[in-house]
Amino acid sequence: MTEFLIRHFVKDYEQTEKVSVRTQYGTLASVVGIFCNVLLFAAKAVIGLLMHSISVTADAFNNLSDAASSVIGLIGVKMAGKPADSEHPFGHGRMEYITALVVSFLVIEVGFTFFKDAIGRIREPQPMEFGMVSVLILLLSICVKLWMSIFNRKLGKRIDSKVLLATAADAIGDVITTAATVFSLLFFGFTGRNIDGFIGLCVSLVVMWAGIGIARDTLKPLLGEAIDPADYKKISGFVESYEGIVGSHDLIVHNYGPGRNMASIHAEVPNDVDIETSHEIIDRIERDAVRQLGVFLVIHMDPVETKDEKILAVMSQVQETVSGIDPDVSIHDLRVVEGKERINVIFDMVIPYRYTEEEERELTKKVRKQLQQIDHRYQCVITTEKSYIAQGEEE
Repeated sequence: MTEFLIRHFVKDYEQTEKVSVRTQYGTLASVVGIFCNVLLFAAKAVIGLLMHSISVTADAFNNLSDAASSVIGLIGVKMAGKPADSEHPFGHGRMEYITALVVSFLVIEVGFTFFKDAIGRIREPQPMEFGMVSVLILLLSICVKLWMSIFNRKLGKRIDSKVLLATAADAIGDVITTAATVFSLLFFGFTGRNIDGFIGLCVSLVVMWAGIGIARDTLKPLLGEAIDPADYKKISGFVESYEGIVGSHDLIVHNYGPGRNMASIHAEVPNDVDIETSHEIIDRIERDAVRQLGVFLVIHMDPVETKDEKILAVMSQVQETVSGIDPDVSIHDLRVVEGKERINVIFDMVIPYRYTEEEERELTKKVRKQLQQIDHRYQCVITTEKSYIAQGEEE
């Protein structure tokens, strides 16, 4: 069914790197979400009213909030697809995250409302009526939500959309809440005991937790995330694959919406190559990055020594010293200024975020001390910086 809908309603569905295609995927997901959730709301609302069940009614309005979320999501997708203009030169892609944040608050509000209603129903239980037809309809609702979760997850992975992946997770939450509601009805039908208020309370908590999860997932790209290690390797590997580039460091990626990334990186070039030759290579990489990676890449050119054996020996000593102290620490931009009485060794040292300021100072002292034990003339000028890669990965 998913492939059928994609093939019939998404033009050029395989070209997911295009903003227009992403917009079509988002529109399809929103329309399907509106249709299914309105249908489920109507069925559950009728059942809840007929059976006087707060858990079923809460579940129904949870589906209505999902439908409203899909409407907001549809608006957000359309706004995110607008091209760049003079006031927004990086486009409107972050509108997708903003609308998802609005959706999360809506979901939390619905959950809190029924949390209060459930508390009232626990204090003053109301009579319920049991009907197997109602249970069967709710079971059918579980099947629909399972399919919606699979549908949104598949679309979300295909276009790398945090919003659709969050919607898929929310659908799984709906499966849990509806299953709890079915259990409440069956428990009442077979035992005559009314636990509807307690189940309604659980349902409301799950709904609020789902809303908090959506807010958390959408706040991350708005605040700025560390680079995913796979993306780091992909971009840095792309840059280093060009002849004339001997290394890279300091990759920073700015997300302006799904599929709208701007990045900067330092590319290392041999210092004995003509600067115009290296500049031409840098320009070509920047052009190719837009076309092949979909990333607007700005490259800073760093000349490095590749032939002087004395400087290469010092570089090797520094690298071995730093790695011996902490394998997660790396260096770059090393320069050597040699004199008669002293040798200035200047370099940047990348340290993990787990280091405190005190630990950072101690690390710097230890590196200086060990290098001076190798050669007492070494005077180290060290600039420390933190990595932009996601925690747990080396640069």
